[in-house]
Amino acid sequence: MSEDAKGNDSSKLPENAYRELGPGEAYTPICHQEAGVPEVTRRSIVFGFLMILIFSAAASYIALKLGQGIETAIPISILAVGFSALARRKSVLIENVNILAIGATSGIVVGGSVFVMPAIFMLGLDKGNSAVSTFLQIFLVPFLGAVLGVLFLIPFRKYFTHEMHGKLPFPEGTATTEILVAGEKGGSQAKVLVYSLGIGIVLDYIALALKGWSDIFTTAAVPALRDFTQRVKGVFAMNTSAAVLGLGVIIGVKYASIIMAGSMLSYFVLIPLFGAVSPDYSAASYRDIFFGFKGAGDAVLHPGVRNIGIGGIFAAGVISILKMSPVIKQALQKVFAQLFKKHEEGAAASRLDLDIRMTTVFGMAAALAVAILVYFWLVVVAGQPNALLLSLISLVLTFLIVFLFSAVSAWAVAMISVTPISGMTLTTLIIGAVTLAALGLKGSPGMLAILLIGGVVCTALSMSGSLVTQFKIGHWLGSTPKAIQWSNILGSALASLTVTAVNMLFARVYGYGTPSPEHANPLPAPQAGAMAAVANAFMGGQDVPWLLYGLGAVIAVIVSMLGISALAFALGMYLPIELNSPILLGAVVGWLVQKSTKDKKLSKARNDKSILIASGFIAGGALAGVFDGITKMLLSTVFEVDPEKFGMSEWFPEVFTPGFQNWLGLFVFLALAAFLYWDANKAKPEETD
Repeated sequence: MSEDAKGNDSSKLPENAYRELGPGEAYTPICHQEAGVPEVTRRSIVFGFLMILIFSAAASYIALKLGQGIETAIPISILAVGFSALARRKSVLIENVNILAIGATSGIVVGGSVFVMPAIFMLGLDKGNSAVSTFLQIFLVPFLGAVLGVLFLIPFRKYFTHEMHGKLPFPEGTATTEILVAGEKGGSQAKVLVYSLGIGIVLDYIALALKGWSDIFTTAAVPALRDFTQRVKGVFAMNTSAAVLGLGVIIGVKYASIIMAGSMLSYFVLIPLFGAVSPDYSAASYRDIFFGFKGAGDAVLHPGVRNIGIGGIFAAGVISILKMSPVIKQALQKVFAQLFKKHEEGAAASRLDLDIRMTTVFGMAAALAVAILVYFWLVVVAGQPNALLLSLISLVLTFLIVFLFSAVSAWAVAMISVTPISGMTLTTLIIGAVTLAALGLKGSPGMLAILLIGGVVCTALSMSGSLVTQFKIGHWLGSTPKAIQWSNILGSALASLTVTAVNMLFARVYGYGTPSPEHANPLPAPQAGAMAAVANAFMGGQDVPWLLYGLGAVIAVIVSMLGISALAFALGMYLPIELNSPILLGAVVGWLVQKSTKDKKLSKARNDKSILIASGFIAGGALAGVFDGITKMLLSTVFEVDPEKFGMSEWFPEVFTPGFQNWLGLFVFLALAAFLYWDANKAKPEETD
């Protein structure tokens, strides 16, 4: 489709797409026809479901390993236009928007499920449950949260898309829209994404499953530095995954530097300081000082340095919400105005302004409320005193917090494409814990209750942030809002199934959180670890490390006063250094690509290609982690082979020694970074046209 019936060029956005409209001026989207335009097609549904299966697994792995969600909308958009170019019939723009609406639920559900649900395994709350009941429990939370997020954002749609047209930048939405519009000219960019994805899969699978080299380079494995590591507790480590390198390119130098600065404070100041001032800590390893450990007789818990990071994350979340208080007020005023105003006859006659009926929205919200209430009453707090009252209060907390924070999440994404979901979820957990504990709920039921509340809230806010972007993309291009809303609801069901399966697979193969005899190198799941720590401290009868929490909060306040992102800095204090150092290196490579020429058009072409390559590395490296998990499960259950005795180090022990693998991993990672720089610089200026 190159020109419509009126002669308008449909491969270009209208001139007033990004600017504020003048008095009486209206915006007309590209696909403005009322009928006859393919939108929700069999192809868009099948391809969208395929994107869910791929990116749910990939995004889950990245979030569990790095504590960072990955952007799924842009890679899915690129693949959608590439798929259109390979198909016999070229897709129209809004057909690709439907693919995006379905596929993007992968990242949405991951943001809610993986950031909270692994805490159930960390705290042993799955013990005594059958695999089926655990699966249903972990599935229901993100699915209910995703649907709730859709329903609560519908009243905001017209405000964000129409009334704020040209007033909010929508960075992610703008980039995605440009990709979809450019896709009308062909999907050649998908080729870059495909081969970089293949490189990421191959290299990371060799490191993880075949043990061709170490997936973590560390100075602790260098003999000359071993004494320094043991005596001073000083260590530098770097993950060698392609996925982490790609993530750094997209995050950029600014935030990567802040995150790494938090890690440096933890690893080069706080860990050595703890080791120097306390006899218990001086006898421990640097990993024990960071993660925490038990003392003599397995009785006294020594809290780890990462608890300072937890305090910082919580304080940073509160700071973010306080800064957004004017947004909350303004958004609530708009919501109530839209909910209670009288609609004129025929106001929603156009396809371009059709939402799910408000009566349906209220009906579905009521059904969700009943489902959540019954689940809490008959399963979570069953047998507890005042079980019905506890369930009602849990329900009210869930709905109230989602309603208040939905506008904050949507506005933040519309402004800067970032929303402090982690901080808002931690705030939710603490509010829930204090409230329910005051009513006498303690122990495992209490921990499970606040985690489930947090999981629903986290997924709902993740949906709000993503859906507002989809609404704006649909407004620019001409999608039916109702189609986007139903696609997100239906896609969330499949995404929740996939993410739940990945959660349970990784819990069995890798484990989560702190190393244990069963899982020596578990996935960090840092966000879920913070949630588990808060739940255990408030509901599990553990001594709450208030001093460390307070220290982290003070650091976050100081950092914020200096104009630095407190959330990024606190996350750096909480995450292991091996996950943050390669992100900084990747960000530096991306910066060098941008500065490789003074020609603005050529610089843009190179930067665009570097982002495509990085996206492929992220998806490929993440999928390699999934394939490694499947490989380990098959080796242990089907072939009855110990996965730790499988790979190069077992087949060729004389060559693939720990020292050789350590240095080889660093070499491969640096070579991959050099390849990204070289390949990105091959881009030509015409590729931006």
